[in-house]
Formats: sequence, structure tokens, C-alpha cells
Amino acid sequence: MKRTLKRWQIRLSRLLQHIDGLPTKDEIETLDYEAWRRHFLKERLRLGIVLALVLYLSFTVLEISYWRSNSDAFNINWLRMQLVVEVCLLLCLGLLQTPFGRHRPGVMFLIFSWLLGLSPQIRDTFSGVLMPSFLVWPLVFLGQATLISVYWPLHLLSQLGVLAYWIFGMTALNLDVQMPATFLTPSLTFLYMTWTALICDLSVFLYDRIRRSEFNARRALEKAYRTLESERDRSERLLLNILPHPIAERLKQQVESEAIADSFADAGVLFADIVGFTALSSHIEPAELVRWLNQIFSEFDRLADRHGLEKIKTIGDAYMVVSGLPVPREDCAEAIADMALDMQAALANFNRIAGQQFSIRIGIAIGPVVAGVIGIKKFIYDLWGDTVNLASRMESHGLADCIQVTEATYDRLQSGYVLEPRGRIPIKGKGELPTYLLRAKRSSPTEGLKKSENLVE
Repeated sequence: MKRTLKRWQIRLSRLLQHIDGLPTKDEIETLDYEAWRRHFLKERLRLGIVLALVLYLSFTVLEISYWRSNSDAFNINWLRMQLVVEVCLLLCLGLLQTPFGRHRPGVMFLIFSWLLGLSPQIRDTFSGVLMPSFLVWPLVFLGQATLISVYWPLHLLSQLGVLAYWIFGMTALNLDVQMPATFLTPSLTFLYMTWTALICDLSVFLYDRIRRSEFNARRALEKAYRTLESERDRSERLLLNILPHPIAERLKQQVESEAIADSFADAGVLFADIVGFTALSSHIEPAELVRWLNQIFSEFDRLADRHGLEKIKTIGDAYMVVSGLPVPREDCAEAIADMALDMQAALANFNRIAGQQFSIRIGIAIGPVVAGVIGIKKFIYDLWGDTVNLASRMESHGLADCIQVTEATYDRLQSGYVLEPRGRIPIKGKGELPTYLLRAKRSSPTEGLKKSENLVE
């Protein structure tokens, strides 16, 4: 029942909008005011024809009732005229659906207006008389001004057409002018109809100006809304490029400036550094060096997305990425190991295409971390904890083109990966710790990363 009611509410809303002729969002984007005004004229003209048809049918029913119950009030000429007008209105309604009617709404307006305004005079013409219609003319003029309130020159032209037929009947046809009342004179009739027409035309003119302002305001509002939506989407994308989606949502909903920090019992942290990059920068143009670095790190970003990892930051020629947060995962060790092997393959592929000899040093540690956002400006999602320090030491004390890992990482990866013991090395604040070098994945031979020609422009 509720669904049916909702459906009928939608239909009623569309019907009212259709009758009112107000522009939809799509129409505002594609139409200017003149095009919309033509659309409005066609829709209101269709409604006007339907209303006029219903009005004439009601008078026809009344005339037929006179024929059956009050023969003195019955007028066969009125009935004939009404039937002719009703047939003509049906023809107008059909003509409005044709290409002629759709492309010439102004002509259709004049046909409709003169059909209603001149039908009593044409009927009287066959009787050899000319009588002003104080019932039909004001009703037609006021009805048009109320219902089809655009293009005031069209309204004026329709009124002049009635006047022209009146003058034509008096001069060319030499019809006998009869007034409906003794106190009415042709001059008084002309003055009365002139003021009626002027008031109607002025009403249409003023309403048309209001509609133009409303249309332009709605269009400007829709344009501003689309611009705002575009900027909001752009800002959202920029925010998600800086922070993980869950963290960004929490930050937007946060009322007070307080730190966002979450503990993770199991995360994989990777640090990578381009070997000899600082020395290389001394004899290569900075712009060229940055372009190369951007190509390399952009491919690392694509790898992070492919493996479902979270890039944390880049510092100079160092790259930091983490697995297992902000959403924990059981295979965080395997994911970070696959990332490291693919980074080696990606750099080798870059060297082959660009003709360079860059080397990379990678360090990995697995363990608990605290991750979050602190401060009130220039937010960055960062990590803290002993695991982060160990991963950094694994990289800084590592070897070129090697992936050095901690003993905890070795324990997690030894069943599925090839690792070689490097021995114990001194770690600041930790003393000597055993380390291992990750060489390959056991499940398949090292085949490296699928070659990607988009590394080099």
C-alpha cells in the first residue's frame, strides 16, 4: 500500500511539474530561456486546448438539456457553433502533436485564440449581423493571460485579430452592428475591450520577466550546485589520497581536535630507499631526477593498490608502505613480502627501459604498531612503535638490491618464501640482531613484475 501511494505521489509530482512547465535539471543544463519558453508555450497550449474543450462540452450538455426541458432557451445555432468549435479543438490538439505544431507553437496559439474569440462573430456573420461578445472576449483574453503567460506580443496579435475581424465586418462585409444593450455604444465597447487587452498584455509582460529572472536564477543555482559538487568530489579525492578512507571519515565526523590513534597487534612495515640517489643528484638536472623518481614511486603506488597495502609517505628518495591496517588482515606478512619482491622487479624493469642503473634497498619488520593522525594542520596518517624503528633499521643497514627482514618476519615467511641468513648486525638501541635476506617466493619461481611500459614516458 505504501509503495503504491509513493508511486502515485511521484506521478502527481511529475504531472504538476509538466503542467507548470518549470524546467527540470536536465532542461536547465541544455536549454536557454528562449528554448524553455517555447517548451512552456507548447505545454500550456495543450492544457489550454483541453480546458477549452471541456468548457465547450459543458455548455453543449447545457444546451442539450434546454432542448429537452426548456425549448424557449434552446438555440440551435449555438449548439451547431459549439459542435464545430469542439471538432476544431480536437483538430488543434491533434495538430499540436505533429511536427508543424511542435515547431510552430506561436502559430498554434493564434489559431487556438482566434478559434475561441471569433467563433461567436463568425456565427453571427452568417445571420448578417455583427455583435460584440462581452462574454467570450474577456474570458479568452484573461484565460490566455493566466494560463499561457509568455510572449506578450502573441497575446496582442490575437487581440488585434479580433479587432481586425470586427473592422472587416463593418467595412468590407457591411454587416449590421448590433449592441447587446442600449447603453453600450461602439466607442464604449472599444474602450472597454482596449483596457481589458492592455491589462492582460501588461500582466503577461510582467510575469514573463519574472519567469526569465527565475529561470536564470535556477540555472545559476544549478550551475553553482554542480560546481560545488565537483569541488566536493575533488576535495574528497584529495583527502583520500592523503588519508585512508576509514580515517578520513572519522576525521570529518570528529567534533573536537583530538588525536586519532589505533593499536594493531600485527602489521607489516616496509621502508625502501634508492641507493646513491643523493650522489646522483649532484650531476643530473633536478627536474630530470624528480621525473624519474616520480615514475618509480608512481609504479610503487600502483603496486600498493594491487596488493591492498597502505602507502604512508615518501621522504626524499625513501618510500614507506604498510600492510594490515587500517583494516587488519591475517596475511599482512605475505602481502608486504610480495610488495617488496614486486618493487625490485619494477625497478629492474624501469632500469631496462630508461637505460639507468638505479638500485633499491628494502627493509621489512612485522609486529605491533600504533597508527593514526595527530596535530591540527597538514594531516598525515603515520605509524609509531618499535616495529617501525626496526623496519627503518633493516633498510638503512641493508644491502643494495636486497630485502632485509627481521627474525620475526623470517619466522612468518620461511614456509612460503626463500630467505637467506645474513647474520647478526648491530642495531642502534637493540644491540646485535639476527637478520635475513628475502630472495623469492617458494610457490612460483621469481618472475618479477609484469612488464609495464608506462614506467617511462
